Amino acid sequence: MLNLGRWFGLRRLYEWVLSWGHSRHARKALFLLAFTEAIFFPIPPDILLLTLGLAIPRRAVRLALLTTTGSVAGGLLGYAVGVWCWPLVDDFFYHYVPGFSPAGFAQLQQLFLRYDFWVVFLAGFTPLPYKIFTICAGVFQIPLGIFLLASLVSRGLRFLLIGLFIYRFGEQTRDFTLRYFNKLTLAAGLVLVAGLCVAQLWR
Repeated sequence: MLNLGRWFGLRRLYEWVLSWGHSRHARKALFLLAFTEAIFFPIPPDILLLTLGLAIPRRAVRLALLTTTGSVAGGLLGYAVGVWCWPLVDDFFYHYVPGFSPAGFAQLQQLFLRYDFWVVFLAGFTPLPYKIFTICAGVFQIPLGIFLLASLVSRGLRFLLIGLFIYRFGEQTRDFTLRYFNKLTLAAGLVLVAGLCVAQLWR
């Protein structure tokens, strides 16, 4: 059954995030949104980046870089939580953060052990919940350098694409991003996975 209370709660949260686009603290809010979304917050920073970028398109790329910085910084904190604090906070994440489950963790461990860079990259670039993978990367203790590189590349590509679209196409970007951007990044991620599978078969 659809949990209407949760849906309406997320809707109000979504509208609250958008309201920061009209604040003099909008840039700080964008950084903090990107930071917290990489650990636990359910609303992605794309929507605030889109709102602020469309207000002043010539600043869209700089805003995308700010979003990338906040997201990767949050990802590093998520990684640290996984390394040092997971036994203390796992119940909170399993109960209150969407996407976390013991079964999912067990499946992700096998993927991380085999494809550490690519798992983080796909989580950072596609609509997959990046927050789950930042903490899992710490729990499974993949090399920090690999995690950081994959996060920088994937988050940077995702947000810079949005920033460049805004800079180039302006208002037309809104409908495209809201309707198609997640689908396109997911499709690109699936193509990448397929390519990796083919490469494994040809070894």
